[in-house]
Amino acid sequence: MNWQAISFDWNQVRAFLATAEEGSFSGAARVLKTTQPTIGRQIGALEEALGVTLVERSVRGLTLTEAGRDLLDHVRAMGEAATLISMVADGKSQDVTGEVTITGTDLLSAAVLPRVLKPLRETAPGIRIRILASSELENLTERDADIAVRHVRPERPDLIARHLGDFRANLFAASEYLDRAGRPRALRDIADYDFVGNADPERLMAPLHNMGIPVRPESFVMSSASGVVAWELVKAGYGVSMQPEALGDAEPGLERVFSDFPSPEFPIWLVTHRELQTSRRIRVVFDLLARGLAERVGRKSRSA
Repeated sequence: MNWQAISFDWNQVRAFLATAEEGSFSGAARVLKTTQPTIGRQIGALEEALGVTLVERSVRGLTLTEAGRDLLDHVRAMGEAATLISMVADGKSQDVTGEVTITGTDLLSAAVLPRVLKPLRETAPGIRIRILASSELENLTERDADIAVRHVRPERPDLIARHLGDFRANLFAASEYLDRAGRPRALRDIADYDFVGNADPERLMAPLHNMGIPVRPESFVMSSASGVVAWELVKAGYGVSMQPEALGDAEPGLERVFSDFPSPEFPIWLVTHRELQTSRRIRVVFDLLARGLAERVGRKSRSA
């Protein structure tokens, strides 16, 4: 441990984290129950101690500098560690009890959440998890769920959203299907293949057209509103489908249809209520999901 390198005050770090999360000095002051000038002084002292500028102030509000964005991941880790320390001192996270409902798409709920949530059984066994497989943001706004994993940022000001990163998607098909249909020599060749789509497969047509794959409505020989069903149809060899690279690359029997396909990216947002500030059980689950999902998308979480 390089003790000489630790020259800053935790309260200063906490002020910076709250400002980054809330988007303003006033928001940080509100959640930390202090004053706006105090927050400004603490961040200024942190900047002086570190020798970098973390926050830029303008008439449009506050924005993080590049140094601030780089530091934010590490500061969040410190905040999560501080939360766990407080729980240990206050009765241990093992004593946190109650139910937390998480909502996400059915494919994410089935293929990703079980592994991400597994450590919770050891760190906080008193927390019961209910998974609501759904793509509707209303599940959160109507309080049907405590935490949501979504691909769009919510606009409601009473919700807290953290951007965990972006997952990359690609066109995948079963090797047995490509053995039958042949492997494409050019992107345009893929338009002649069978496709597996979602509930509204024609919505995928425009992006594929823009990428040089002129698919037609009749190309979608199988479709389903369920992501899990569509995933199984692809594995069964029905055709080509856009799927997360993290899942497709790890699935035996599946392969990328075209090596030079330009992978589109989709954001991952972790969303919850303001109750995150006061509910220990929601905070424990939220922090675990933030770490686990950020690792799954291949990079640390960053601010909105």
